[in-house]
Amino acid sequence: MLGAVATINESASETGAGTDGWLAERTAVLDGALAMYRDGLVVASSGNVSMRCGAGEMLAITTAGKDYAHLDIDQVVVVDFEGEPIVGDAIPSTEMLMHTAIYRARPDVGAVMHTHSVYASALAVAGIALPPLIDEMVVYLGDSVQVGEYAFPSTEELGERAVEALGERNAVLIRNHGMVGVGKTVIGALSVCQLTERLAHIYTVARALGEANPLPPDAVATELELFRMRRQAEGMS
Repeated sequence: MLGAVATINESASETGAGTDGWLAERTAVLDGALAMYRDGLVVASSGNVSMRCGAGEMLAITTAGKDYAHLDIDQVVVVDFEGEPIVGDAIPSTEMLMHTAIYRARPDVGAVMHTHSVYASALAVAGIALPPLIDEMVVYLGDSVQVGEYAFPSTEELGERAVEALGERNAVLIRNHGMVGVGKTVIGALSVCQLTERLAHIYTVARALGEANPLPPDAVATELELFRMRRQAEGMS
């Protein structure tokens, strides 16, 4: 886990029983959204965060049109994967279909975070994938961060394109849009988004200096096995 996420309540990221209105999950999503905002990964009301609720097809997710400066627990709702309300009556994020597409394709994923951070978004606009640059990238994210094909926001197609480009990895760039990070918990998804933005910054600067040299293939192969071992240990395989 990366050190910068210590501001989030660790216990709140664990799955609860739902008898309290999924309060632990909603609190984890709220804390993750506020941390994402404080880190400058989003501005205004952009971006969204969600977390699975229980073993069924339910998720706690930030609402549409939220104001991060005044975000509270009432702006995190629980809905089923069809968008039907379970807790709260506010409208869930307009990108809910992308979240549910990822959850359906990746049963290992427990939380999804969608950001509009500057350097990751710049690469998404340019259509440039992140190659394996530094060792921690492969261990935490996978062998690269790919760019999904363009699809109109808030559509099922956007979710399909994100899933295709994500594969087994933990991060994906959404063309002409932003990025998505996934994890077992909201803390894990936030760590992925923080690391991806840092890597996008490094890559942009390295290219400006002349060349961004990827890791040697044998190092990538070894570290990719470590990535898969981490996923298995965390129940993400």
